[in-house]
Amino acid sequence: MDYKNWLVSFDESRQLVTLSDLNEYSKKFGLVLTQEESALLLRERTEALKQQQRVEFGDGILPKLIVAFCDSPYLYQDNYVDTLGRLQEIFYYYKNEFMDEITDDELIERMKMLYDGIGQGSLDYMEETGLEGLARRSRFGHGQYEEKVEGGDGDEDGY
Repeated sequence: MDYKNWLVSFDESRQLVTLSDLNEYSKKFGLVLTQEESALLLRERTEALKQQQRVEFGDGILPKLIVAFCDSPYLYQDNYVDTLGRLQEIFYYYKNEFMDEITDDELIERMKMLYDGIGQGSLDYMEETGLEGLARRSRFGHGQYEEKVEGGDGDEDGY
């Protein structure tokens, strides 16, 4: 048996168990991942990490995204898997855009705030307007990534 493949297989098996265990929590909100959907999301995670040239250890960000977003009024069983896949991609992309100067939890908090708030469930708005504006301000040192009062400066991202 190839050691490298065994290690990857073991890690994926452990992650599948973690995602399965999270179904107990997300079930309260009518959201459940099948084994096939979980495996798909893990493959998408691998691709997103490669695309963003990132390395991640442990269970990854998906369990945190599930816990943070499963109570969203804009998340339904029909869009659950697609939304989680896209949230992973957005997360890894913006970890790079924020130049890792924001913690995982802070980024998830801002993503959730934008998604449930002014974005009203729009991943496009959250990604292209809200997070882009926050990342731009962070890169140029305009108060790091603090939130601005909605409508306070005329920015269309609401911060």
